[in-house]
Order: sequence, then structure tokens, then C-alpha cells
Amino acid sequence: MQGKIYRIAGPVAVAIGIAAEMFELVRVGKENLMGEVIKIDGKFTTIQVYEDTSGLRPGEPVTTTGKPLTVDLGPGMLKNIYDGIQRPLEYLQKQMGDYILRGVDAPGIDEKKKWDFKPTVKKGQKVTAGQVIGEVKETETIIHRIMVPPGTKESTIKDIKSGKYTVSDVIGKLEDGTELRMKQVWPVKFARPSKKKLAPDIPLITGQRIFDALFPISKGGVAAIPGPFGAGKTVSQQQLAKWCDAEIIVYVGCGERGNEMTEVLTEFPHLTDPKSGKPLMERTVLIANTSNMPVAAREASIYTGVTIAEYFRDMGYSVAMMADSTSRWAEAMREISSRLEEMPGEEGYPAYLSTRLAQFYERAGRVVPLDESMKEGSVTVIGAVSPPGGDFSEPVTQNTLRVTKVFWALDAKLAQRRHFPSINWLSSYSLYSSPLEPWYNKNVGENWVKMIKRIKSILQEEDKLMEIVQLVGSDALPEKEQITLEVGRMLREYFLQQNAFHDVDTYSEPKKTLMMGETILHYADKAYDALSNGKKLVKILDIKTRDKIGEVKFEKDYNTLLKSIQKELDKEFSRI
Repeated sequence: MQGKIYRIAGPVAVAIGIAAEMFELVRVGKENLMGEVIKIDGKFTTIQVYEDTSGLRPGEPVTTTGKPLTVDLGPGMLKNIYDGIQRPLEYLQKQMGDYILRGVDAPGIDEKKKWDFKPTVKKGQKVTAGQVIGEVKETETIIHRIMVPPGTKESTIKDIKSGKYTVSDVIGKLEDGTELRMKQVWPVKFARPSKKKLAPDIPLITGQRIFDALFPISKGGVAAIPGPFGAGKTVSQQQLAKWCDAEIIVYVGCGERGNEMTEVLTEFPHLTDPKSGKPLMERTVLIANTSNMPVAAREASIYTGVTIAEYFRDMGYSVAMMADSTSRWAEAMREISSRLEEMPGEEGYPAYLSTRLAQFYERAGRVVPLDESMKEGSVTVIGAVSPPGGDFSEPVTQNTLRVTKVFWALDAKLAQRRHFPSINWLSSYSLYSSPLEPWYNKNVGENWVKMIKRIKSILQEEDKLMEIVQLVGSDALPEKEQITLEVGRMLREYFLQQNAFHDVDTYSEPKKTLMMGETILHYADKAYDALSNGKKLVKILDIKTRDKIGEVKFEKDYNTLLKSIQKELDKEFSRI
């Protein structure tokens, strides 16, 4: 059905003469710009346009498509870089150069490339929605499992053959006449179904000591990284993307500055996957939506990313999705809301901000997929938040904290002191710590939980003592408290600080984290014992071996080194 533009304001157009449904995809103007219906008021249909609307005028045509905004799901998504509405940037660059023109359509998956399909079911076998029916080796590290689309009724395989097919070719048929293809199409605003959600009792190992030890996140969990400009949000998320033990990475640059996104796009293709030695891009999907792109597409980019993540989850993979940053997404909602003349909420954000944030984060989770033979899959969402001026009391940060269970608070003062990751260990928290304790005790070491509790209490004690030190100096403190200050310094400098650009220190496996923590606490125990036995504080603080603990971060053979350091500490203490 075709109507025409009645009124236009920025990315929001009002059309008349069309009978569209809510969230239906429409084509706007002579250039067929992509848009989505967001409001219907009698004969007036309000559309948010995903592309630049400059030059549009009333009277230009508006055409309905009869379907919502969808993404193409199938082999060919990995190694790709998309814009917010799943148009491959490499394909667009070949078509029109470095600048994206308006009204350009591009398939989300290459429809000409042929894939070697191998069925895992046979003729006469019963299949149902979500069931894996075959495999395609998409990259050297990832097997793409072809599934029956959700919503398909249970039926019997009438015909299925191996061979080379494009994603749109028919690879098999069911008895009820349903044709099976490698490609699925899914509306981005609707969560993909699963059998049931599982408890968050397996951690996502990140290789970053402060995350794994003090504030862990579970597979299928949700975390927020709020922080002011320059505090290290993007580097923290890039570190998580590189080193976390998820099998698939979906990285969404939502409204970020062009130079930061350029860094991601140029760096990621050259990164090596530590697990396989192959390029990291072989298991990564990048979605780039910079701050100068249309705001409506910025809102869509988050949904595009989480839908792709859910699709790989349904294959039984663990997926980590990085959203950088959800503040820009909320700002896009605020701009569109004001164009719609809706009643503003706090700081001008729409009243439904908290609902939208909750709907997005609730799509994370560790689940049993529709095909129970896959046992489990997970989507872990880590969202960066950019509060203006680093004010954590603003609406986006506060509403995010209501639905996320991990709060990694970035501190600009730590970043200025060159302490990275600049996570404030006093204001951050994780509500997954208790459910994950049994896993850490069983798989890393039985002293893990005890060690973490001691480290947290020493750091809190050190912070209290620092307030006194600033007033009267450290020499005025009792000798025991002076040792606590020294141990706190060691924990900060040797344990919590981590160099993202060092070949070895960039990743710390849990066993290394445990041994480093235990060695620092071993020094603390020996120091307290020596003091209680009447030894002089000067000699206790003069023990040279403790400085070697900080050097172990940069060594691969940490096990042997830390054991020898503990023996040397014992010898030095026995001498005094």
C-alpha cells in the first residue's frame, strides 16, 4: 500500500494514506529510505527513519512492506562488519566508496556464496522447531549449525541432501510442504524462544584479575561498565572481547565516536584468537554505528546485535555481547521521543526508558535451547554506560543498575594515576559472587573464596587508613596498620593493576590470579606474625623478595616463580 508524507521533523516522518501495523517496516520518499512505524493515530502514521532525511518533503511516497524490521541469520555472518540495520559495510564500500548513500539495500548475508552443507538428520526422521538438521563449516574455528526455524510445526523429513548451496537454496522439505533453507529471518524487537533458563552458576572467565576475582560475571549474566570520558570503557570492553571464554563475540559500537570505532575496526581483524591461534574475527560479528550516523539506526543496532547473539546461543554456543554504549542508545530514544512530542521523564528521557533497558538486558541468559541435544547456550551482555560528567546518579546508569547484577564502576581518578583497569574496587559489586563460589572452589582452588574475602577486607581497611594518613601521615599509625597499608599497596599495584598491552600480563588465568593473591597474603601473614613476635617494623618492610611478586605478572612460568618466591619469603623472615 502506498501513501504520502504529511509532515517531517528530523528522523521522524508522519504519513497519511497507509494502513500499517506497529513496528512495520516502510519505505519513505523517492529514494526508498528505510523506516519503522512507531505510532498510529487515526489516519496519521508516525515513522522513524533509519537514514538521513535531509531533502525529504511532504507529498513524497511512503510504501508499506508488510513485515517488521528483520535480520538475516545464517552462514556468512561471522567475520562481517555491519551497520545498525545489518547492511555489510564491506559490500557497501564496494558499491559506493567510503560514504554510504541513502536508500541503499544490501543483503545481511552473501546470497551468492555457496556453502558445503552436511545434514545431521535423515529422510523419515521427525523434526521440530529449533532442531539442528545440518552443519556448515563457516570458519576454521566455528561450525554453523543449521536449524529448523522457530514456529515450525513438528513434521517428518521428506527430503534432505548434502551438497553446495547458497543460503536461499532449498536444502530439504518436510512432509507438510515446508521448505528448509540455511537462512532464517527474525524480527529484531522480539526475543528468540528457548526451552528454559538455567541458573547463573558458571563464570565467564575474562582473564582480567579484578573481574574474575573481585567482581565475577556468570555466563548468561549482565554487567554494566559506567564511567566518564577517558576512564577506559572501550579498552575494558575490547579486553573482555579478546580474552573472555565465550565462543562467539558480538561487538556493537552504538553511537561511539568515529575514531574509537575505527580503532576497533582496524585492530580486530589483526587480533589472534588465544584459543585457536587463528584470527579472532573468525568468531566475531562487529556492528558499527558511529555518533554521526542517524539516531534511529543507533536504536536498531542494539536489537540487531542481541538477535544475532541469540541465534548463535540457539546453536549451543556461549556468546558475549559488548554494547558500547547504551547511553548513546538512550539518547537516540530521547531525541525520537521529543520529536513525537511525548511527555518527557527525568532529564528529558522518555518515561519508558527503564522498560526498554529491562527488555534489552532480559534477553541475556544461560538457557536450554529448543534443540535439547545442544544442552545449553548463553548470551552474556556487557553494556558500557557513559554518564555525562561521570555522574552515576543520572537516569540511564540508575535504570541500568536495576536490571544488571554486576557493576564495574570506572574511576577517572584511577585512570589519571595510570591504574588500569581503572575499576573502583570500593564502589563496584557483583551479585553473582555467591552462586559462582562452588565453581571456583572446585575448578580453581579450594582457597579461592577465602582469599577473595581477605583481599576485599584488606582493601577496605586500607581505604579507611588512607583517610587518617592524609591528616597525620603514615608514621603516626600503629605498626600493624602500617603493614596493612603496605599489603594494600601490593594488592593494588601487583594484583589489581594489569597491562592490556603486555603480551603476558594482558591475560591472567584464574590459577595465576589465585597464586598471586595467595603469595601476597602469605607475605601479610608472615609480616603480622613477625610483628607479634617482637620483630622491628623497619626490617619487616625492608624484605626485598616481596617486590618480585609484581614481576611475576609479566612471566609465563608463574607457577615455579611464585613457589620459589614463597620459599624466599620464608627464608628472609626466618633471618629477621
